[in-house]
Amino acid sequence: MSQPPRFDRGHTDDLMTFLAASPSPYHAVANAAERLEKAGFRQVAETDAWDGTAGGKYVLRGGAIIAWYVPEGASPHTPYRIVGAHTDSPNLRVKPQPDLSAHGWRQIAVEIYGGPLLNSWLDRDLGLAGRLSLRDGTHRLVDVDRAVARVPQLAIHLDRKVTPEGLKLDPQRHMQPIWGFGDSLDGDLIRFLEDEYGLDEDSVTGWDLMLHPVEAPSYLGRDKELVAGPRMDNLLSVHAATAALTAVAAAEDLPYIPVLAAFDHEENGSQSDTGADGPLLGSCLERSVYARGGSLEDRARALAGTVCLSSDTGHAVHPNYAERHDPTHHPRAGGGPILKVNVNNRYATDGSGRAVFAAACEKAGVPFQTFVSNNAMPCGTTIGPITAARHGIKTVDIGVAILSMHSARELCAADDPHLLANALVAFLSG
Repeated sequence: MSQPPRFDRGHTDDLMTFLAASPSPYHAVANAAERLEKAGFRQVAETDAWDGTAGGKYVLRGGAIIAWYVPEGASPHTPYRIVGAHTDSPNLRVKPQPDLSAHGWRQIAVEIYGGPLLNSWLDRDLGLAGRLSLRDGTHRLVDVDRAVARVPQLAIHLDRKVTPEGLKLDPQRHMQPIWGFGDSLDGDLIRFLEDEYGLDEDSVTGWDLMLHPVEAPSYLGRDKELVAGPRMDNLLSVHAATAALTAVAAAEDLPYIPVLAAFDHEENGSQSDTGADGPLLGSCLERSVYARGGSLEDRARALAGTVCLSSDTGHAVHPNYAERHDPTHHPRAGGGPILKVNVNNRYATDGSGRAVFAAACEKAGVPFQTFVSNNAMPCGTTIGPITAARHGIKTVDIGVAILSMHSARELCAADDPHLLANALVAFLSG
């Protein structure tokens, strides 16, 4: 088999471009699709009949994308190698009635999405992005990537308890951004977007909008060994998986069908038509088997040999809070991707899954680390256990260790993104 290219620090440069261009799940999948198209993939509609020809294909639905590459000579029961990730990040989402005002300030009514670190959203210049649904049945992606709004923190002179007791934020009362003066009239925000994008007045009948920090991702540190940026959880994995899939699609004699599965709504439970707990991935895998002339038996054989890497960011040991981590498992930023383990199945990794990931990292020449939660701390979860249970496929939880997870601006080592991408290439190529 011809060898795919290896990624280096240029991959991290491209990651920062991807992060900046993807302020919403809808933008993330559109950008991933554009990269797939350049690599020769083509979009297939779920409402059309599918053919079984070799090559790259993808399905785009809302904030989710499923892409796969069928090599020449693949049989109906050829197993899949899947990299799963999610496109959504904790943030502030615009409510159905977005306009409000108080005491001479014009504000945007927002709802808290996922579990953001609310304090990290204070006093940041915020843009507005997402998807508009139009009267003619079409959708329009929008990204006002300039300072439009801000959630101002209360001055310390008016809250002297902040210093001894810490900041306490009420999600309803304290997180509504301001974006100007005056009384807000019904329809103000949507009319603003219609004007920004040259749309007819009252042409917007629905919206999925969210606020995002406009500060660009950047390198930092003495030797620029760190990267700070928004939405690394989990666009870092979406970007790496997209790059890996396009790389292995250029190889020959692939023993598996490589797949990218990037879902929406992981941060609030994955239970949607575009979430990991929905039918989208299973439907795509099944239809691909049948399009190649396969049967129910072929589908069962293909899934029995399938392995999924659920790639999501994890926790690097925090130098100021080391006691919050397991004392014998201290994954470090810059130490390579992490393997996530939890015996209560908050992560899907078991011993045989570890062996699969270890083999991929060895093949790629990439070091890896193991993450286990402190026994006294609750363990988070991912799409991994959902994927394993819903589809009955071997699933392994991995990712990149970061700091400030769920902050408006997260932090990782500059080399870890391309180390992850190289490991994913080795995994997808078998």
